Amino acid sequence: MTALLDAYEPIVGHRVVDHLRQLARPLAGARVLHVNSTRAGGGVAEILHRLVPLMRELGLDARWEVIEGDADFFAVTKRFHNALQGERADVPARLLDHYLDVNRSNADRLGPALAESDFVFVHDPQPAALRRFTPIRSGRWIWRCHIDASRPHRPVWKFLKEEVGGYDASVFSLAAFAQPLPHPQYLISPSIDPLAEKNVELPAGEVAAVAASFGLDPGRPVLAQVSRFDRFKDPVGVIRAYRMVKARLPVQLVLAGSAAADDPEGAQVLAEVREEAGDDPDLKILLLPPDAHRTINALQRRADVVLQKSLREGFGLTVTEALWKARPVVGGDTGGITLQVIPRHTGFLVDTPEGAALRVRYLLRNPDLASQMGEKGRLHVRDNFLLTRHLREYLTLMLGVARGGEDRIEIGDAA
Repeated sequence: MTALLDAYEPIVGHRVVDHLRQLARPLAGARVLHVNSTRAGGGVAEILHRLVPLMRELGLDARWEVIEGDADFFAVTKRFHNALQGERADVPARLLDHYLDVNRSNADRLGPALAESDFVFVHDPQPAALRRFTPIRSGRWIWRCHIDASRPHRPVWKFLKEEVGGYDASVFSLAAFAQPLPHPQYLISPSIDPLAEKNVELPAGEVAAVAASFGLDPGRPVLAQVSRFDRFKDPVGVIRAYRMVKARLPVQLVLAGSAAADDPEGAQVLAEVREEAGDDPDLKILLLPPDAHRTINALQRRADVVLQKSLREGFGLTVTEALWKARPVVGGDTGGITLQVIPRHTGFLVDTPEGAALRVRYLLRNPDLASQMGEKGRLHVRDNFLLTRHLREYLTLMLGVARGGEDRIEIGDAA
């Protein structure tokens, strides 16, 4: 049965779908295990929710497991995350020991799946030490880093490098993120699923109803940033940019996000954002449940300009989502945002609140140009950042890792 895969043909074309089937044939029956730290909240979980079923449909025995940890474990892995993005985040030895203990207990719990899988994809730092505690391994292990690791805090990277250096391969989103490691490295950008509730077309009435439910004025422009409440997403900087715009134009701002189970700093950042926002009735701070996908879809479609003013960013799937909805994006000049926002074509890249305010005003005062940028953005995503491309590159990676010694890999003819 290929009904799920066939649903992508109207969007990406028959040849793309047929190519996926060709790539998957030599991998039929392969046991593939993905391991990350949360099943809800954040781009990794969203991708795996869509990617794993497609792998199964192509004949792979794909599974997804989530590691378990306590508050101390997620506190230390949050420090790892911040340190990889360049923040000085020293980690006491007792917390490093606890990190290893939690990985050891998860390795025991997941033992057979880890030992028997043909391919094990370990996502980000949280489960990176699983390999150390899986001495009997029959398959290939790939570490997938979704974080901007271009300038990591060196002591933390030294510790993590000890854990991931023994993997068979690693995957980064950009060449600039990759670090010297003693194994092959692959570059694979994340993606969105055009058929997911967060990205499907919505009736205009539903978009209007969602906007009205949050008290948005239908007669004034809306700015929106959809992100976890994380300092690297710079929500306070977005509020400051909004105020500069509002001093000249009658706008509204939506800051929408959800909590992630593996991010213990989210509540503190949300409190800081609410303090900065004060009692401005035109500034909506929305803490949404992780499954509020149609709500987020509607808010992005209601926005006249979408912001993602990140200071550091692994990729920025909310940028991809906004561009797919033909919205121009004003984004931080960092990480994966720079692959998506092509200045003056799909939006603008900025470094400061002042720069963001300048570009937002320009787009609001030139709606025809903003519309053209949005359409270019949608085509850019269609050609580069949809799930089918992501799946193709994962299949290619698995073939390459499994047959790394071969000069040529035959995948067969089209059916």
